[in-house]
Amino acid sequence: MKNKILVSIILIVGCVVTSLSQGRQVTSFNDGWQFKKGPFSSSNITFMQTWNAKWKDVKIPHTWNAKDMQVEHNKFYQGEAFYKKSFFVEPNLKDKRLFLKFEGVGQVVELFINGNFVGNHKGGYSAFSFDISKAVKHGENNEILLKVDNSERKDVIPINHNLFGVYGGIYRPVWLIITDKLNISVTDHASSGVYISQNNVNSKSAAITVKVKLANKYKKTKEVIIENSIYDKSDKKVTTKKSTVKVTPHGIQTFQHEIALRNPHLWQGLKDPYLYKVVTKIKEGNKLLDEVTQPLGIRSVEVIEGKGVFLNGKQYPMYGVCRHQDWWELGSALENKHHDKDIEMMLEMGATTVRLAHYQQSDYFYAKCDSVGLLVWAEIPFVNRVSGEEGPNSKQQLRELIRQNFNHPSIYVWGLHNEVYKPHDYTSQLTKELHDIAKTEDPTRYTVAVNGYGHMNHPVNLNADIQGMNRYYGWYERKIQDLESWAKEMKKDYPTYKIMLTEYGAGGNTNHQTEFLGNTWEYWKPFYPETYQTKTHEIQYGIIKNNPNILASYVWNMFDFAVPKWSRGGIEARNHKGLVTFDRKLKKDSFYWYKANWSKEPVLYLTQRRLIEREKKQTQVTVYSNIGKPKVLVNGIELINFKIGETDIHYVFENVILKKGNNIVEAIIEKDGKKYIDKIEWNYSSEKSNNLKMKENKKEHSGF
Repeated sequence: MKNKILVSIILIVGCVVTSLSQGRQVTSFNDGWQFKKGPFSSSNITFMQTWNAKWKDVKIPHTWNAKDMQVEHNKFYQGEAFYKKSFFVEPNLKDKRLFLKFEGVGQVVELFINGNFVGNHKGGYSAFSFDISKAVKHGENNEILLKVDNSERKDVIPINHNLFGVYGGIYRPVWLIITDKLNISVTDHASSGVYISQNNVNSKSAAITVKVKLANKYKKTKEVIIENSIYDKSDKKVTTKKSTVKVTPHGIQTFQHEIALRNPHLWQGLKDPYLYKVVTKIKEGNKLLDEVTQPLGIRSVEVIEGKGVFLNGKQYPMYGVCRHQDWWELGSALENKHHDKDIEMMLEMGATTVRLAHYQQSDYFYAKCDSVGLLVWAEIPFVNRVSGEEGPNSKQQLRELIRQNFNHPSIYVWGLHNEVYKPHDYTSQLTKELHDIAKTEDPTRYTVAVNGYGHMNHPVNLNADIQGMNRYYGWYERKIQDLESWAKEMKKDYPTYKIMLTEYGAGGNTNHQTEFLGNTWEYWKPFYPETYQTKTHEIQYGIIKNNPNILASYVWNMFDFAVPKWSRGGIEARNHKGLVTFDRKLKKDSFYWYKANWSKEPVLYLTQRRLIEREKKQTQVTVYSNIGKPKVLVNGIELINFKIGETDIHYVFENVILKKGNNIVEAIIEKDGKKYIDKIEWNYSSEKSNNLKMKENKKEHSGF
């Protein structure tokens, strides 16, 4: 949250809260916390209040699963834990409203202040806020106790830890918000309280609607001025609209302004992610009561069947990746620098769109996508399994996702579910209801639901605007090349349907390498060679590129991530399908495949650089180059014969003979006065080669 500091200042000195005179103050509330992890013989609040031993000092963001969810499958703690914090509230804040906003806690929360229950929240990925105005004691120290539980529950999505772990803890920032008694709502599903819609967008005009939700805790009706101003990127005021309204003490009330904007500067994705801002002020005479600033990116997005995605009337390249938010040894307790690093690598690779799977992610990440121009698919964690009890919570989390992220121009679609099936009738009906909620909350954006079976007539399909399909040919089923027949079938049988390839890929452990590659793999075996992952992406992206009826495609996954119930591919509790390793330190060959295909930066890259110990005397050299044909030398001798592979950046030099021992492979290009060189070393041993051939014949390797 980056709300502007207004007029006067609130200070947290230690844990002392002092007053302010006008406007809203938003202050970090991340220091001074203590933590205790269960299991407990009793989690009675009175007992926890008096238990002073063994509390650990922690700073938010924090998770208790940063290590145990990542190193050994089925050996992680899920259950109760407590956080506590003391803070002093000055007596002169009695006429103010105080709120605590949590950006993310995994995953079920109960809040107590001074031993009294304040509220609860179910869901580990959306923000929530509590009004603590009546709970605190002014002029005294106040104690917060937060009970947190990340256990699997049938009534809270995701209902298990099977596809990814729900990290326990206060893993995103906490904020103390202080406002006037008449304020822009803080408790409308923890949204900004300001909703900006846009219609009839083009380069000549745009119709902007600003809806503001106000709450009045005074004893009488108040007459106030609502002022909505639009500022351009240089902070110059473009236009302002004002109105005088009466706000009664009866609940939250909604007011709106219609603003016609002429000759708008459009938000053009990566090309030009131009952002205005809308500043909403509430005034009583000359007194500023409240102020909120929200982003405004003026754009139109249209998904056209058989053609693609169009941004402001022009087709937009949908080079997509999926992202899980966790990092090695950090879990989900990330700082902004970690989000920045993830986006930096996506942009380096040339991605234009990101699917934030399978849950709501940090508001900072959405805001960063706004500012750099990545199109975003945002979704809720209705994923993997159905219990029959998750309906109310699914609907709650969808409303939270939409209201909290309503104003982010980067978001173009709301995801309703991923790979949920039986009971089919129940799942289908719940998806219909989620679609209806999304269209009621936000008629301007698309909805999408995702199936893993790949056939359109599956009983849970076609309940959203877009049908997503996850296809893992060559990994979980059939052969790598069978993606082609699937794409052709979709084009032939469903030419008027909006279809996206929402996941595809293969596991790739960078410690595992082999030249002996088939067209399918036994994923349940422990050997996950990076070379097979590379082959999968080379072939399947070539297919995607030649089938434009696939309106968008999303690589699974940008980064390796933790799966605490898995033991696959030679590393415990890990999904290896990332293009980058879990610690973000090593970019796999597949990363450079997409960078060469997608990025405008010069790329010259020799593959199989980690397959140093070569298995075949007669082999091939593969080069990715988006700057023209490379000159390739092996031990100083230039290779002449090559073929173009799956796309026009894919150069394959076949029938290369290695000498025994060390071999130097070089790729060189001179272009526009610059010289580009990539160089790797391979070692060939005939004895090792013969042993591997024997293994191949005996089919002792997975995938042979």
